Amino acid sequence: MSDEKRPAPPPGGPAHVLAAAGYSASGLARLWKETAFRHQVLAAALLLPVYVAAHARPLEIVLFVLLALIGFAFEAINTAIEEVVDRVSPERSDMAKNAKDLGSLSVAFILLAHGTLLAYVLIT
Repeated sequence: MSDEKRPAPPPGGPAHVLAAAGYSASGLARLWKETAFRHQVLAAALLLPVYVAAHARPLEIVLFVLLALIGFAFEAINTAIEEVVDRVSPERSDMAKNAKDLGSLSVAFILLAHGTLLAYVLIT
């Protein structure tokens, strides 16, 4: 048996929920430092009134909100990928570039979905 101390077991029950909320709050604080995320939040705030003014149906507004939340999640994952890649591979490499590019592409796909929904709402 090693003399090293074993880490404390993760909390359970309500303590687990509170710990997870704290981790999420820290993640949001980190994500807020990303210009791309702040732009997505601003775009969502500006586009919601456009949907309302265009007489979007409730389902279309729900889809808009869901796409915005999914976009925020993808931006968080993209930022996490970039941070890990920068930590693990500070030198330039094709694999690091590919990982970052693919993370960026995932965000771009969500933005295309947003554009498609907005076009549909404005056309119909």
